[in-house]
Amino acid sequence: MENLPNCPKCNSEYTYEDGSLLVCPECGYEWNPETTVDESVIKDVNGNVLNDGDSVTVVKDLKVKGSSSSIKIGTKVKNIRLVPDAADGHDIECKIDGFGAMKLKSSVVKKA
Repeated sequence: MENLPNCPKCNSEYTYEDGSLLVCPECGYEWNPETTVDESVIKDVNGNVLNDGDSVTVVKDLKVKGSSSSIKIGTKVKNIRLVPDAADGHDIECKIDGFGAMKLKSSVVKKA
């Protein structure tokens, strides 16, 4: 039996070949083992690469679920933490003054 790599999305060891692609039966992810695309790169609304510990600025007002207040445009968020494989699209974890721990989408922030 061949030694195939684990799935890059869910780290499953049960990958198999389907033509020139590798397939994960657990999450359904398909990839070409010949290409080395770094999908874990997270970019802001302007296309700048974000890193752990960066500071970002919110580019539009955001409604906060379960709260009557919202995060206003221009709010600066310091010391972000990136979560590359977030299933819900919220790929930034941070703490915002007055709100506490939050998850944000990279599509609503710009690098400060």
